[in-house]
Amino acid sequence: MKPIFFHNCTTILILCILPQFLIGQEHDLQHFRKPKNGTYVIAHRGAHNGIPENSLAAYQKAIDLGCDFVEVDIRTTVDSQFVSVHNASIDSYVSGKTGRVNQMTLAELKLLDIGQKTGKERENTQIPTFEEILQLCQGKIGIYLDLKDAPVPALMQLIKKYNMERDIVWYIPWQYLAEIENTGELFGNSFPMPDPLSVENIEPALSKIKTPVIATDMGTLSANFVKEANRFGAIVFADEKSGNETEWETMINWGTAGIQTDNPEALITFLRKRQ
Repeated sequence: MKPIFFHNCTTILILCILPQFLIGQEHDLQHFRKPKNGTYVIAHRGAHNGIPENSLAAYQKAIDLGCDFVEVDIRTTVDSQFVSVHNASIDSYVSGKTGRVNQMTLAELKLLDIGQKTGKERENTQIPTFEEILQLCQGKIGIYLDLKDAPVPALMQLIKKYNMERDIVWYIPWQYLAEIENTGELFGNSFPMPDPLSVENIEPALSKIKTPVIATDMGTLSANFVKEANRFGAIVFADEKSGNETEWETMINWGTAGIQTDNPEALITFLRKRQ
């Protein structure tokens, strides 16, 4: 099978219903983790306020806060190792160094201090590997995978090694749906999550990939979008835009199942007060 690579992403997470058309199929929501505060809170690039984004420290902070998922960006090094870096280059993360992730070795990347720009207390923070992230998150939090430049089959081998298939949600951009074949074999018991980009594309997206969840953002999200997704047996995960209580209230009232946020601590506080 030709390796599938996904690029770009943002979105959010939350889950609360069991689509009947999926019962008995490979993506069984009975095995999906339950939200801690009624709505799944997804920490975008980890809980990175005052902490280097996409670092083990940011993911650990999300665990400590009680988030449901961490959003993890994955790229491939020149020596075929998987690391968590959002940008294609390391230029903005370190001072005095440049280079593209896919042209550097893991050893070279591990020498970089991505915490120095954040503050003295974060010095010596390294870029983590995907396997290090799995080790940290296993049994503690789900992972929302945003593949910037990485093959699904190789990542699935690591996911299965740590028995975390049911803890993984994959963001799949609309333009890459046509490249995907045999999704049941490709994603196993994990949860692919296509982004249809519009209400009109919801039905063809869910016909292509049998999954209980789709993704969107605040540029597309609406009450009608959620209603249409629910009509075809799927819930909606969406990423915030303003990231304030007014927006979160609107998203929840529209029926959004999950929210990906840059301020997970504030969102959790809001959800607890709302309950």
